[in-house]
Amino acid sequence: MCSKAFYRSFLSFYRLLLRRLKFAHGTNLKLQKCPSLDSLGTSCTGHHLVFDLEGGLLRSNTSFPYFMLVALEAGSFLRGLALLLLYPLICCLSHHMGIRVMTMVAFCGVRVKGFRLGRAVMPKHFLEDVGLEAFEVLGKFNTRICFSGMPRVMVEEFLKEYLGVEVVVGREIWEFGGYFTGLMEGQGKMALSEVKREVELHAKQSGKNGVVGFGGLQALSACDIFSTCKEVYLVSEADKRKWQPLLRSRYPKPLIFHDGRIALRPTPLKSLFLFLWLPLSVPLAITRAIAAILLPHYLHIPIVACLGMVSRKIIKNSQYNEQTCTEAEITRQVADNENCFKGHVYVCNHCTLLDPLYISGALGRDVIATTYSVSRVAEILSPIKTIRLTRNKEVDRKKMETLLSEGDIVVCPEGTTCREPYLLRFSPLFAELNRVITPVALTSHVGMFYGTTASGKKCLDPLYFLMNPSPHYTVEILDKVDASNGDNLGKQWRNSYYEVANYVQIKIGEALGFECTKLTRRDKYLMLADNEGIVEAVSKER
Repeated sequence: MCSKAFYRSFLSFYRLLLRRLKFAHGTNLKLQKCPSLDSLGTSCTGHHLVFDLEGGLLRSNTSFPYFMLVALEAGSFLRGLALLLLYPLICCLSHHMGIRVMTMVAFCGVRVKGFRLGRAVMPKHFLEDVGLEAFEVLGKFNTRICFSGMPRVMVEEFLKEYLGVEVVVGREIWEFGGYFTGLMEGQGKMALSEVKREVELHAKQSGKNGVVGFGGLQALSACDIFSTCKEVYLVSEADKRKWQPLLRSRYPKPLIFHDGRIALRPTPLKSLFLFLWLPLSVPLAITRAIAAILLPHYLHIPIVACLGMVSRKIIKNSQYNEQTCTEAEITRQVADNENCFKGHVYVCNHCTLLDPLYISGALGRDVIATTYSVSRVAEILSPIKTIRLTRNKEVDRKKMETLLSEGDIVVCPEGTTCREPYLLRFSPLFAELNRVITPVALTSHVGMFYGTTASGKKCLDPLYFLMNPSPHYTVEILDKVDASNGDNLGKQWRNSYYEVANYVQIKIGEALGFECTKLTRRDKYLMLADNEGIVEAVSKER
């Protein structure tokens, strides 16, 4: 019995040694730490790089979080739970077999036509996992070929759009009747042969320069792929643990828009915490919502704070006073048939559907929220008055002027939310009211679920936000801007409402440290959901 076990161990060791000797004979192998690769110098411009996504670019050593994202975002919580329960079994399988099992669980039955995770969800999580040292290696080459054990539909958009990779080689998933079957085309050796063909093709194109390989030591399959490379650089797991994350300022393409409900990186441990929290989160969210809907401000604010919701109010408005008005303000407001507490226009950036509620809580009084494309459920359950705009400038302007005679209004001129530190273009409609404008800078932070979506059900947005263990909101009231005369610093307008809108956008951007852009709601929805972001109910009214 012992002799048989010893013979098998010796045979396995002999095969592994023979494979490594064969690999070393086929290429000029260099084992070098990844952070510098100084030996390449500036001579890489004529070389072609072939690299392994999981082994040579990402800091993590497992693909499980990315398949969990697919299971949760494209499937359901039940599908994600099934994948989590199978994780101990996946750890016992080989790398290729584990990928096949995770692909089956995550993709089986998912509609092909509606699958946009590769473009809308995955890039954000991949970019956060890219190692700075590995990214610097990629920047040394003009032509880059990437191979991955994950399905191509998960990685191709990220690699081509955000890293500029020319060739992506990944596994394909069988489709039937417009749905993914979860079965990957071909065997592992067939996929490796495809990568090898690409490497050999680029080796011929590069001529004497050859192809440089870059991957991880744990990728045994890379031995065959890198056999035609002129030089190979392998990085160990110990080296990858020392890698620094890629800074946002170093992104080749800014990550402005992304979709999905899951805010955290669903590693096995975090996924376990998510599913343990899920049964508690729904009743907690309902309790928070009931408190906000039924109770007055002075009661529901401390109650929801006891339930874990954190809010902060910052006043940077030298003219702001909750109780009194200056004589000049009273004179101007009387001339406009207004009083101290009516007719104010609050202009804010758009974080979530709850923006007007937090502004109302910060002011200590009800405001009127102007909306574009929100669900009827959100309008019915809103504790404050909401008015749906029609996207007709003249009609909307008259409607807002009428509302100003009733009280304060809150306007989100971006028209949609943006999760990253960017401000979209401000619509100048609020400036055409020729009123004193109070800019409000908002920030929100969640740890588990995003309270916004471009392709999901918008009626669930508030629920997902309230399901977070401790959602944070900051309301920062800035100096007023007079849309008719100028700001309090003496700035005058050139009879342009767009100038007023851009000025307010810049002021809010400076307060938040956000970058101002000219992107619009239409740009966001065309990228994330392949539509222009207009809810069907709105188009019917028009």
